[in-house]
Amino acid sequence: MRLSNIPAIFSRWSRAAAALGTLSLLSGCSFWMDGHQSTIEVAGPVALEQRRVFFITCWVTLVIFLIVGAILAYATLKFRARTDADEHAEPPEQSHGNPMVELGLVGASVLALAIIAFPTLHAIWYTYDVPEAQRENAYEVTATGYQWWFHFEYPHEQIENVGPLITANELVVPAGRPIHVNLRTTDVIHSFWIPKLAGKVDMIPNRGNSLWFEAEKPGYFWGQCAEYCGESHAVMRFRVIALEQQEFNEWVAQQKQPARTVAATAANNSGAHAEFASLKTFKQNAPGYSEKFDVSPLDAWRAKQHPEADENPALIAEGRKLFQQHNCVTCHTVRGQEGVGTTAPNLTHVGARTTIAGGLLENDADQLGRWISHPDRVKPGNHMYYGIGAMKGYVTVEPTGETVTNIKLTDGEVHALVAYLQSLK
Repeated sequence: MRLSNIPAIFSRWSRAAAALGTLSLLSGCSFWMDGHQSTIEVAGPVALEQRRVFFITCWVTLVIFLIVGAILAYATLKFRARTDADEHAEPPEQSHGNPMVELGLVGASVLALAIIAFPTLHAIWYTYDVPEAQRENAYEVTATGYQWWFHFEYPHEQIENVGPLITANELVVPAGRPIHVNLRTTDVIHSFWIPKLAGKVDMIPNRGNSLWFEAEKPGYFWGQCAEYCGESHAVMRFRVIALEQQEFNEWVAQQKQPARTVAATAANNSGAHAEFASLKTFKQNAPGYSEKFDVSPLDAWRAKQHPEADENPALIAEGRKLFQQHNCVTCHTVRGQEGVGTTAPNLTHVGARTTIAGGLLENDADQLGRWISHPDRVKPGNHMYYGIGAMKGYVTVEPTGETVTNIKLTDGEVHALVAYLQSLK
């Protein structure tokens, strides 16, 4: 390839790149940015405003790129050395210090910044808090970050002699209403992010923070901690489920009820433990969701609100007993049954959630058995295994540095605990 061909090749590649970038912008990038945590395909006014600022910035920078690229290509082609004599020729007249050129560049830069700044300032004011005209209709919740899961409190949904309604890792809200979220943390800095509904806002120790969002219609949305907060930061996730107002009211009424109790029977469950052998085994980094769940997660959530048809009451009763014996009640609460723990997720209606382990795994028998059996492999550094377990003597560190757990569960015990937790609808 001759050196003289390089400018032409560069020019062609520049035009192709610019065309591809323009096509991506015009199409909304939907052909490659429509995933669960897409910030391009949005579902609420806050995310829509933030996307608008993003595209304005993209257009401004694209125009700058095209202008600079065109000038560079023009200068490269016009002043390239065509002969050997040209390579030793005097450089062309320079325009350095030309006041018109420099003032023009300054003016163009100020104009570009202004085009970006005004929509950005408007977006900052708009997304900071619920617009005044909508505040009376806003619904309030409080989200608290832990290492590595989210605690949700509904201050306006009071339970008699208990306090506010509390859930974990799945935030259920009414669609079509502004949701004001108070952000708190109990340990380090976390960041609350629902890409399709609202941008990231930090949860800072000893400092109140907030954001708001609105889901335009019912849907199932993925959330994520967006601030590095420790060993399992990347798997600190949550879900937002938006429902029509009537369905949301029904969910609240159900959540206010004590934990569901399945009456034990004299039924023989001698073969029940053997069923555990059918539960899957997983590699440490195996995915946590089935393809079936991913097809329609909102329908999967609705299906989880109803008891399983093939429950084994005797096995559930055994699981409840094991839940007490292994001191799970020290950290967890199952309202109406046992436990007063606040350092771990509230499990009163855990069977009605689609996810476990801080939104990392699908809440089915296989994944729940995986989580109970090997929480350290699923979410390294989690307090259930290392922190609180070590304080209570369940986890010891050998002289070799090896960490050993003293909580020993048989396959049958894991199966019983799974049955009990899944019965808590």
